[in-house]
Amino acid sequence: MADANLNDSTTIALPIRNLVSLIGATAIAVWTYFQVNERLNKLENQNTIVSLDVEKNTEFRIRWPRGEIGSLPADAEQYMLISNLQERLEKLQAMIDGGQAPHDQKQALTLNFYEERIEALENRVEALKSVQVELVHQQHSGPPK
Repeated sequence: MADANLNDSTTIALPIRNLVSLIGATAIAVWTYFQVNERLNKLENQNTIVSLDVEKNTEFRIRWPRGEIGSLPADAEQYMLISNLQERLEKLQAMIDGGQAPHDQKQALTLNFYEERIEALENRVEALKSVQVELVHQQHSGPPK
């Protein structure tokens, strides 16, 4: 074979359709490479975001029940109400232990009603006893003169 002297003035005989095919294939290969590269970058970014979200969710899931992160406003309100109820219960317990048990209005009205009824019945019983004693005296003393 002859020595091939290649330089900047070397000519190559190539049909135009082959040249267009080579340029087209190169363009398609470059376009495909960039599309695949873009898709890989997008998936890596998505994976990074999801892993951060999973990490934050795991941290929240573990720390929230322990009370390390904070509490909801509704929880704070419930704690305040429970504290108030606890104080009131302690006061009522102290009153009950001291013999000063409070009662409700209905109970007071009911007790007053029964006390008045008992007093009225006792007065009637006394009146009947005095009438009975008077009748017994009249019977023993004879007919009235």
